[in-house]
Amino acid sequence: MRILITGATGFVGSNLARYFNSLDHQVTITIRENSSLKNIEDIKEDISYIYYDGTIKSLKDGLNENKVDYVVHLASLFIAEHKETDVDNLIQSNILFGTHLLEAMRLCNVKKIINTGTSWQYFHKESYNPVSLYAATKQSFSNILKYYVEAEYFSAIDLILFDSYGENDTRGKLINLLNQFAEENRELDMSEGEQRLFFVHIEDICSAYKQALIHLDTIRCNYSEYVIRGNKDYSLKELIQIYEECSNKKVLINWGKRSYRRREVMEPYYGGTILPSWTCKIDLKQGLERLYKK
Repeated sequence: MRILITGATGFVGSNLARYFNSLDHQVTITIRENSSLKNIEDIKEDISYIYYDGTIKSLKDGLNENKVDYVVHLASLFIAEHKETDVDNLIQSNILFGTHLLEAMRLCNVKKIINTGTSWQYFHKESYNPVSLYAATKQSFSNILKYYVEAEYFSAIDLILFDSYGENDTRGKLINLLNQFAEENRELDMSEGEQRLFFVHIEDICSAYKQALIHLDTIRCNYSEYVIRGNKDYSLKELIQIYEECSNKKVLINWGKRSYRRREVMEPYYGGTILPSWTCKIDLKQGLERLYKK
């Protein structure tokens, strides 16, 4: 397969690029002038690049040059609670770039795409209620994608992701913070810890995208949405207990020291349809044991 991946310099995207490259697919990624290739250092000579300069033409030329057949769209800007100065960047990253990509695909007759959504589009477990402006921009792009399905006969799958983690994750996410504070014997201020979350190991996420590509070939001129989540949800307090068991480290937590966000997600989205022929194989304890082998 000739696959274009956007957002390939991030955690999920870099692992997916590495995974597809290991399966001998021809991987192309989009990058900007200031993109860091740190997360794909080991495969940067094995893949191809499309330099996005803010124009549709740069994407169109890259799609044609690399003869792309499938697009996996992961690129996005995540901001939990935006400020006034964040609005333009959210629109440009999460709506404008993706729409440029769809238009370039139309011009090149590339009509198979897997898009990446977020469970934050489903506040209070509703069918649609964005937690944040970030989530609203993700939904806005999905609506634009549906236009290309209806008007331009694209075949599209939206994969709704939940919290991701893995061995080579360098993001400032909670699991990494736990390890950092435990090793430094520092106290970590947290909320009451009653939020419940689904955690999905990066290996399971990669297998989901592989299965989605297979499924994409079975549909024509259609839009489908599937959720990619673990088999069990955990509270933050349960997460920390499992972390301590797997890492043999103690985290000093000041419970209740921090307030919940204004629109804190207390319960994850339980709705939606799981991607056909895919299951989450690595539960949270197994995944953390892989990260912190005693």
